[in-house]
Amino acid sequence: MFKQITIIGFGLIGSSIARAVIEHKLADSIICVDQSKDTCNKVLSLGLADDATTDPALGVPGSDLVILCVPVGAMATIADQIADHLEEGAIITDVGSVKESVIAALQPRLPAAVHIVPAHPIAGTEFSGPEHGFAELFINRWCIVTPLQQTELKAIERVTKLWEAFGSKVEIMKAEQHDLVLGITSHLPHLIAFSIVGTATDLEDDIKSEVIKYSASGFRDFTRLASSDPTMWRDIMIHNKDAVLEMLQRFNEDLSALQKAIRKGDQDYLYNYFTDTRDVRQKIIEVGQADYVYPDES
Repeated sequence: MFKQITIIGFGLIGSSIARAVIEHKLADSIICVDQSKDTCNKVLSLGLADDATTDPALGVPGSDLVILCVPVGAMATIADQIADHLEEGAIITDVGSVKESVIAALQPRLPAAVHIVPAHPIAGTEFSGPEHGFAELFINRWCIVTPLQQTELKAIERVTKLWEAFGSKVEIMKAEQHDLVLGITSHLPHLIAFSIVGTATDLEDDIKSEVIKYSASGFRDFTRLASSDPTMWRDIMIHNKDAVLEMLQRFNEDLSALQKAIRKGDQDYLYNYFTDTRDVRQKIIEVGQADYVYPDES
């Protein structure tokens, strides 16, 4: 499918992509680019790339596909580093959880002779590092592609076919819509998880130790979300702040209503509210999205 693929950022998502490319024979060669020399050496020892470098400028020549698997806050820096070294006609894509800011970072910095096709695989675990990747990570998971208006159809089709080859279900969506949807389905839940776990850490030492010891499934699941990469989530909150703040405002309004109902002992309100939210869970189960651990999120 591709002559040479460069993957910049070899964490969980980048290494899983490399494994999937190898398993499905989708490229003649893979180039690893990572800021950590140790990671580069690990990638080579695992057989996930044919060559590796810490310098993005050295990693992209000759590649007809470049996949950016770095935090969204690093996109502009990477774009500046690779812009003068990209092959004419190369496709540049990414796996970021925010799309409008990625487009704003890449579009003015990359040459007009390349094709920008932003994407977001909704897949991952709380683990990071090339040793934790696996080729099956993307099977039956959504990958949302948010092409620019001027992006050539052929480039969009090639990226779409790549993710379909990985086993993903692909949806084409506007970047603005993507960021709003992910604001409620991923970004807000993580923000709440960070907040709840943060509240627990502020408890007195004796209470905190018991909270940890007797963690029930609810708190335990929150700690899984809150264990996600802090750099990535810092960038997501900053770069999708409008959508996150809008969803947070709506959440606060609902939370205030629940607080009032609990204070007043409004049993009917609480019962109806919990019934409605249970119905949402049932719908998630019906579409096959309940049996998966989401990222924290390439």
